[in-house]
Amino acid sequence: MPAAGLERTLIRGARVITMDERSGADPVPCDVLIEGDRVAAVEPELEPGAADAVIDGRDRLVMPGLVNAHLHSWEALFKGRYDNLPLELWMLLSYPILGLTPLSPRLVYLRTLLVAIESLKNGVTSLLDDVIEMPGQSIEALEAVFDAYELAGIRASCSGNVMDRVFTDTLPFTDELLPEELVRAARAERRTSTEEYLAFSEEALDRFHGRAGRLRYVVAPSGPQRCSDELLVAAAELSERHATAYHIHVLETKLQAVTGQEMYGRSMVRHLDELGVLTERATLAHVVWVDDEDIARLARAGASVAHNAISNQKLGAGIAPFRRLRDAGVNVALGSDGISSNDTPRMFDVMKAAALLHKVTSPDYATWPSAAEILAAATTAGARSAAIGGEVGSLESGKRADLLILDLRSLNFTPLNDIRNHLVYCEDGSSIEKVMVGGEVMVENGRLTRLDEESVLEELRAELPAVMASHSEVEELNRAFAPYFAEIHRRCCARPMNMNRYSGDERSWLESAPSRAAGGPP
Repeated sequence: MPAAGLERTLIRGARVITMDERSGADPVPCDVLIEGDRVAAVEPELEPGAADAVIDGRDRLVMPGLVNAHLHSWEALFKGRYDNLPLELWMLLSYPILGLTPLSPRLVYLRTLLVAIESLKNGVTSLLDDVIEMPGQSIEALEAVFDAYELAGIRASCSGNVMDRVFTDTLPFTDELLPEELVRAARAERRTSTEEYLAFSEEALDRFHGRAGRLRYVVAPSGPQRCSDELLVAAAELSERHATAYHIHVLETKLQAVTGQEMYGRSMVRHLDELGVLTERATLAHVVWVDDEDIARLARAGASVAHNAISNQKLGAGIAPFRRLRDAGVNVALGSDGISSNDTPRMFDVMKAAALLHKVTSPDYATWPSAAEILAAATTAGARSAAIGGEVGSLESGKRADLLILDLRSLNFTPLNDIRNHLVYCEDGSSIEKVMVGGEVMVENGRLTRLDEESVLEELRAELPAVMASHSEVEELNRAFAPYFAEIHRRCCARPMNMNRYSGDERSWLESAPSRAAGGPP
């Protein structure tokens, strides 16, 4: 019997992709019963009983909502602004070292709503927002992020991202290349101490963790090269005490691979493992420049990887070893990354890009990703990476009712062949009729149910001219670093790698890096 007072919704006669152990990504004819915010049953021909609402599932597909395992909402204001820059030069403009003043909480709120709107309308029911505020994060700015996601109705895990090293100390060769005045300016910028970050995180956990039953706080040291060992370990201990996720950027670019060797004399993955911070709570974003030993360490630790196929291509970072990671038993999720290095948070785009990208790394087509593997990476693996795998990611009794209802009569499914292939290669979000989060309809026929999208966009548009004018001045200030960062990039790309540490399907890409970078970035 249903618990008293719980609203019951029955979706009848649909095709259902459950992503559970029983059916996986195979579409099966089923009914879905929702009680309150949870799935009560997924079975053929359920009785309507005392259902409060019945949804006709004929010619419809029901599937778990998509999980975006790695996102930066900060970049929403820079959509479509940059191109043809590698990560470290792109960061000079999108995450400047000098000259920034904090955004107002209201602007942070509007920026976050923009991300939530586009995510929900394109089938993302859960996201991990690695929130980076420059020049530093305040509890008021983080509250604005949580307020926005609460209003929009999405499930969100939001971080306090932190770095405690001077940015110019996070790159190799700066001592011999950077002018003294630029080093002094970078060192003058305030940094957060380990004690300050722990106090900030404790307050954030107390105020925001568990809010609305679907919002969580995540511990997120930026990356091993940007954080002291003390901070990396303290953040991991905090995540363990509070049973929350530990999110970190690792080995996104060849420059970072060289940095690891310069700083530690070993891989950054090995360094993190020897510090004891690689656990089942840890998700490493990117993980492009890893070898077999790194992958074995990740698998032994039970850590996850957030694979950002579009962002890594746009920034020329490289190709993550998707097949080797999965075959080793590493949980591989998918992320959009930031909305400047990708330009959208749309996960259907990411699924298609990931499925296609890994077909060109090897002529052995038996190793190419299947549509089912890509769907798993965008649902169950994403949920596990955010430490919410017991709650979402699949449609089964007891889990939260985060799901999509798609019209199988749409152009994207006509003619209808393999539904899994249609989702990965054909769907763009336009077939979505309903998006549910916790049993509540958050999107109906392309419109959010909890807020007026146009009023949000209108207010944001009114603020943008002044914001972007100010940011243009900051960009100009930080371009002083560009020729030196370009030389650092060139040197790192030209440094030989030990090809014996990498599998054959990646060597051609790695070996071509010096010739591609010989002229430096544009």
